[in-house]
This record gives sequence, structure tokens and C-alpha cells, in this order.
Amino acid sequence: QVHLEESGGGLVQTGGSLTLSCVASGRGFDRNIMAWFRQAPGQGREFVATRKWDNTITEYGDSVKGRFTISRDNAKNTLYLQMNSLRPEDTAVYYCAAGRTPYYIGTSTYDTTYDYWGQGTQVTVSS
Repeated sequence: QVHLEESGGGLVQTGGSLTLSCVASGRGFDRNIMAWFRQAPGQGREFVATRKWDNTITEYGDSVKGRFTISRDNAKNTLYLQMNSLRPEDTAVYYCAAGRTPYYIGTSTYDTTYDYWGQGTQVTVSS
């Protein structure tokens, strides 16, 4: 059974940093598309970042470009999100997602592309 587990969320002040981790278990994801999404209270799910399985392509949502960095360690089946210069509007539950099919061509910012989701980790940025 596939399981994605996020960690690293918490409370931080404006301008601070956090690093989220997502460990995939149940099968290998070193050849699968993975991404981060987030959802703020009362809002829809928002794309944050994705990185192609071979690390050749990275995409970011406009609101996080230049502040967040996505990386993956395929040997450890782990996805990371380094978040710097955090703002109150970054407050949300952050979700890790992975696609079922290996060798996905390119990347995707659409949540419908992803088949597996973690339970989410809360990030709160105080002003």
C-alpha cells in the first residue's frame, strides 16, 4: 500500500524558513512525478512546486517563485520543500503528491495528475 507522509510543518514568523519532507513508502517513486500543493482555509488546492523524476525540470507556482525550492532524493524516496522568506499568505496545509505511472513526460501543475496524496502538514506564518 502506497503511503506518503509529510513532516516539517509548524509555526514560524514572517521572513522565517521551514523545510518540509515527504517520505514515500509502499513502492519506489524514483521514476514518478511528485509535487507539493497547499490549501489555505476556505480556499481551493493550490499548486506549489513539482520536479520531474530525473530532476531535469522544475516548476513553481507564481506566488512562491524565488522563495521556495523543491528537491528530491530518489535513493531515499523523499521529496523536500525548502521555504524561505515566508509570508502570512503562505499559511496553509501543505500536501505531498505522487503520480502512479513511472517515467511521466515533463511535469504537471494540475492536481488531477497525481494519484497519491499525503495527509498534509500545517504551516502557519505569523505576522
